[in-house]
Amino acid sequence: MKNGDITTHGRNRIELDGKIAIVTGAAQGIGRAIAERLLGSGADVWLWDLDERALTETAGQLGDGAHALHVDVSASDDVVAAAQTVADESGQIDILVNNAGISGANAPLWEYPVDEWRRVMEIDLNGVFYCCRAVVPHMIGRGYGRIVNMASVAGKEGNPNASAYSTAKAGVIALTKSLGKELAAHDIAVNCVTPAAARTALFDQMTQEHVDYMLSKIPRERFVAVEEIAGMVAWLVSAENSFTTAATFDLSGGRATY
Repeated sequence: MKNGDITTHGRNRIELDGKIAIVTGAAQGIGRAIAERLLGSGADVWLWDLDERALTETAGQLGDGAHALHVDVSASDDVVAAAQTVADESGQIDILVNNAGISGANAPLWEYPVDEWRRVMEIDLNGVFYCCRAVVPHMIGRGYGRIVNMASVAGKEGNPNASAYSTAKAGVIALTKSLGKELAAHDIAVNCVTPAAARTALFDQMTQEHVDYMLSKIPRERFVAVEEIAGMVAWLVSAENSFTTAATFDLSGGRATY
């Protein structure tokens, strides 16, 4: 394999038969790749997304076992209702992957628009809180659950001209550690992953200068593939991950130093 190339040969099939999963931001990009990987491992997957058109198209393409649900993760009442819908129609919720997010504007902190700051926080951080808050009681009731929150290496290191995104993702890491400890007495694991940038539609929200900066920081000299993220998530949401909780898993291509 040449430097920078990736391959899907030898992909392991993680055992998720009979499990019911929710993946937020699942209509495209990382969320779609995760949903596809979980479906391939035997789970039924509820795709939550705000983009109804893309959501319907993706659910149709993924086929049997994929269920589309229009959800705004920044609206707590919407999230509570959606979680109840999944529980009522599927009978259980075993897996939650909080992936929905936006990158926000690129600007120095002192020039960052206040409304944009609030929008990033509401989706990237509060949305994770709302989803965990709505789903965890269903998991506690069954005595089982796996939660993975999508953070970012920016939450560890802080990217310049991305203070809102970096702050929100740092908050996701802290939320994961707190919730993981709260649920440690249950068979409910809560972990997060901190990817380097993946080439998805989020790039459309960034300046080319910022994209170039992110690439320059990755020792592997390429962006992470969405399939690579999905592979790590698939193991984290499996029963095989029976001990690790409140942890952060690096997917930065060598960038992260802790």
